Amino acid sequence: MMRTVLLKTSALSLTLLFLAAFSMRVVADTCASSPVVARGEEARYVWLAKTKARANWRAKVRATPGLGPNFANWARAQNTEERCLTGPANSLCIFTGTPCSP
Repeated sequence: MMRTVLLKTSALSLTLLFLAAFSMRVVADTCASSPVVARGEEARYVWLAKTKARANWRAKVRATPGLGPNFANWARAQNTEERCLTGPANSLCIFTGTPCSP
């Protein structure tokens, strides 16, 4: 009885490990080969500067040959970086990320 439970647990663990490794490989295969950098416009608030930079990043990805709208989701991008510069009157953000499709 104990041996059967141990064998089932081991088989389940190996299956989950295999699926996790396979899933990571699929994600890696659906990403662009290089990151996309986009600069937003100046804004009075940081949250608005981020919104503008994200929108410009998405537009640039959609317009890039070989990528398109399936890659234009910032939440799916890998190796992302959000840099914001804030001055006395305005903020400006630059978004960098490698686009990935679902």
